[in-house]
Amino acid sequence: MKYLIVVTDGAGDRPLDSIGGLTALQKADMRYINELAKTGVIGTVKTVPDNMPPGSDVANLSVMGYDPAIYHTGRSPLEAASMGIDMSPTDVAFRCNLITLTGDGDYEDLIIHDHSSGDISTKEAAELIQDVNKHFENENIKFYPGVSYRHCMIVKNGDTNYELVPPHDVLEKKAGDYLPKGEGSEFITDMMKKSYEFLSYHPINRKRAEKGLNPANTVWIWGLGKKPSLSSFYDKYGIDGAVISAVDLIKGIAVCAGLKSIDVPGATGTIDTDYEGKAGAAIELFKDGIDFVYIHVEAPDECSHQGDLAGKIKSLEFIDDRIIKPVGEYLKNSGEDYRILVVPDHRTPVEIRTHSSEPVPFVIYDSTDIKERNEINAYNEVAADRGMHFQNGYELTDYFFR
Repeated sequence: MKYLIVVTDGAGDRPLDSIGGLTALQKADMRYINELAKTGVIGTVKTVPDNMPPGSDVANLSVMGYDPAIYHTGRSPLEAASMGIDMSPTDVAFRCNLITLTGDGDYEDLIIHDHSSGDISTKEAAELIQDVNKHFENENIKFYPGVSYRHCMIVKNGDTNYELVPPHDVLEKKAGDYLPKGEGSEFITDMMKKSYEFLSYHPINRKRAEKGLNPANTVWIWGLGKKPSLSSFYDKYGIDGAVISAVDLIKGIAVCAGLKSIDVPGATGTIDTDYEGKAGAAIELFKDGIDFVYIHVEAPDECSHQGDLAGKIKSLEFIDDRIIKPVGEYLKNSGEDYRILVVPDHRTPVEIRTHSSEPVPFVIYDSTDIKERNEINAYNEVAADRGMHFQNGYELTDYFFR
């Protein structure tokens, strides 16, 4: 049996008046996956426990089969694992975004305008983070460059008793209302403020401004946590597998779970990612004998954070036609039994431009258990509400690998 999970990050949404009360999933032309749904199983799954924030760390652990209540130690430690950072048990990792602040006056009065600095290129961002590190590195603090706007800070013998807010949760809000809180957090606030002073005038940001692009004019620090310890995916399910993603967080989960992490050169984490590259990598893995492939596509989530409904719809159509269809057709023609699961990790409604905790819709197609055709079945929130329901994400994964 071959297994394929495709995570359409942030695909779930809410009805929108601008498209006649439909959601992005309902509006998108996803012919292939909707065809699979008609003879498959549809339903909803709650990937985010009630007492936890709806972050991609929590949600993807859940979809990967791990109970976040047991295994979640923070977002950034997973990203650090992907980046090859060797953390000690007393180290604390922090996510460090390069973001865009707009407005005039004191730092507290500036507006959190863009959590990704216009999806800044990895090359530009690396130079900026190197400059940040030159200003702040000492025997206890070091910054590491990641992909695009996503980076990491390690603090030796650090504390985790801080209240830090993800920038994508507070877009168009005043920075001063969401600065770090908690005893001893002043050093984080100080670095954020000082970074604005020198990044605002950095040559890279001057060039971006000349081109009409959002400058990466401050670091925003959040997502703290200590070194995670996941049980082996093989020990859980008796299956070897691989993960394909452009995002360090997802790669980090793979590393911690003992799965292979596959890099696709053209994978960007945005709508311009290399869909064919991801599909081709998955097919090659199956040909090489891998039984399970987990493809994560960030594009719908990034479009949602930008408030780009048209982009979100288009990204869903790209995933359907350029990833799920070619990999599904390969599996169909391979002569082997197979199952396909398509599911968002969480919802990212376009109207609020951030994550939410509602259950998400899923589709499972099993070549060994083709259901009687049901024309109502489809990959969207409304259809899925009529199907099965799993109260925990890891229960869906257990069902998928049953």
